[in-house]
Amino acid sequence: MASVLSVNLGTAIDLPGVGLTGIDKRPVTGPVEVRAPGPKGIGGSGLVGDKIISLRHHGGDDQAVYAYAREDLDAWETELGRPLASGAFGENLTTIGLDITDTLIGTRWQIGADVVLEVSMARVPCRTFATWLEIRGWVKTYVGKAVPGAYLRVITPGFVQAGDPIQVVHQPDHDVTVNVAFRALTREPELLPRLLAAEALPEQEKQMAVRRVTMELDKA
Repeated sequence: MASVLSVNLGTAIDLPGVGLTGIDKRPVTGPVEVRAPGPKGIGGSGLVGDKIISLRHHGGDDQAVYAYAREDLDAWETELGRPLASGAFGENLTTIGLDITDTLIGTRWQIGADVVLEVSMARVPCRTFATWLEIRGWVKTYVGKAVPGAYLRVITPGFVQAGDPIQVVHQPDHDVTVNVAFRALTREPELLPRLLAAEALPEQEKQMAVRRVTMELDKA
């Protein structure tokens, strides 16, 4: 069964060339409260005690929690030739036994007894991510691999901890996976119209898809 391998919280660090950031997430013991943090620009992380600095770009209800699979971290370890601890990608939840990349946008996971999270979008890399890992050309490499992990919104609050089982309790009726959404938002904009089928996608990404559709219609 899929489960939470670790729950990771960040504290503010001063990253050379970037400034203050909360990307340094470390595993913690014991239960952590999860709740909807509020709109982007106002709300921070969905996990109590997790620090987010740039509220303009991170956090908020549609990016309340970031999950990444341990299996994908292991694959990156092999490719990069270096160890990657759980939390190394700035994820709040390191999962095991779950294929996040092929998960449909809008899928809901029940974690433990109470918490329900909804897959809202793929994580698009930024310069802070590349600087944190100290890998030249990292954004290009990451985009090429298209294994981005997923942001989640909080549907039902509660507490999560390492070892909690993850159960899929809802799957939407479309074919827009995390992988498809990521490719559309990065290297394959021709896929953007497909995203309109995913009602759970955040409004900003929906508008990108609408603009692409409008552009194609204008060309016709």
